[in-house]
Amino acid sequence: MTNPMATAPAQPVYDVDKIRADFPILSRQVNGKPLVYLDSAASAQKPNQVIEALVAAYQDTYSNVHRGLHFLSEASTDAYEAVRGKVADFIGAASGDEIVLTAGATMSLNLIAHSWALPRLQAGDEILLSIAEHHANIVPWQMVAEKTGAVVRAFPMETDGSFRMSAMTDMISAKTRIISIPHVSNVLGTVFPVAEIARHARAVGALLVVDGCQGVVHMPVDVQALGADFYVFSAHKLYGPNGVGVLWGRADILAEMPPFLGGGDMIDRVTIERSTYAEPPQRFEAGTPAIAETIALGAAIDYVSQIGMAQIRAHEQDILSYAHQRLSAVEGLRLIGTAAGKSGVVSFTMDSAHPHDISTIIDNDGVAIRAGHHCAQPLMDFLGLPSTARASVGVYSTKQEFDVLATALEKVNRIFG
Repeated sequence: MTNPMATAPAQPVYDVDKIRADFPILSRQVNGKPLVYLDSAASAQKPNQVIEALVAAYQDTYSNVHRGLHFLSEASTDAYEAVRGKVADFIGAASGDEIVLTAGATMSLNLIAHSWALPRLQAGDEILLSIAEHHANIVPWQMVAEKTGAVVRAFPMETDGSFRMSAMTDMISAKTRIISIPHVSNVLGTVFPVAEIARHARAVGALLVVDGCQGVVHMPVDVQALGADFYVFSAHKLYGPNGVGVLWGRADILAEMPPFLGGGDMIDRVTIERSTYAEPPQRFEAGTPAIAETIALGAAIDYVSQIGMAQIRAHEQDILSYAHQRLSAVEGLRLIGTAAGKSGVVSFTMDSAHPHDISTIIDNDGVAIRAGHHCAQPLMDFLGLPSTARASVGVYSTKQEFDVLATALEKVNRIFG
């Protein structure tokens, strides 16, 4: 019989100091000051566990994968292919066969655009985006549209950065073939309601593509529950190495897609006259892959999974709440993107200085933020801004770092005010 007085198991304490100790770069100084790294949205720092996995892959077992029968090749192949299963489990995919390993999210989006969209779109078909897209989720669609006669359209955001469903649904029609959105905006931090958007896409027979670069790093993701057709992300934002990305696609869709690149390892049979191709996902993985880097991506997934994505989200939400409160007290500072439930980033402008000047000045205090258009020029045009400054959070971020940032921004006011 259940004891009604029994208490629920205690949740593990989020030990940010212990986590920070895993990241060697966080112990260094910049300009004689302790590094305050608030640029994780551009690229996250790497824990020892990932660095060690990368070194071990080169030092202990390195060999090309899939092509050798000797010990090292088989060891590398086993470690490399195991990552496919880790990724599938991490994002709730039905199978590792739905995981295409690429050179990054940008390549993943280009693969979808050129392998699925290019052979299918016709003049007058529409590709629907948000105005908040990263250039990587705009330019590939423009390239396809130029070749097919399709049209790229974008729906607006609210002035506070919120997503309004009617702004999107008012633009959906029978001509809509693709809807491609971010899971989380890299400028506004807005979390898009992917599952609801997926229902609207299905209602008109459109495919839903999700740029998950800023989503999968900040919250639990279940691609089957989201109802998307494709979901992409990069390893380097998930505390893994550069040069590796993931494309998840539904198995039935991948099976219908021709290869994007030709070469070794993506074929079934080659003659001078013609070639036949391997089944997905190998069909889309021409050439020698980033072997050690992919193995290290597996270590990055192990790392965040051990902490727990729900715990990571709770920690980061607490930090973001504090960041908004602390930065709002800085004179002349305007927050850009204040949607409820936002994630990952705090973008802002200041009356006294251009974002580039802000970034340069606070770098003297060891504070690293991003300044510019963040590869989102259409959004900047929509907001009437040339650029913003952007601080972003990660598993290792602390409230004290935003105290240092706020103090440094007050110095900016003194210099330029």
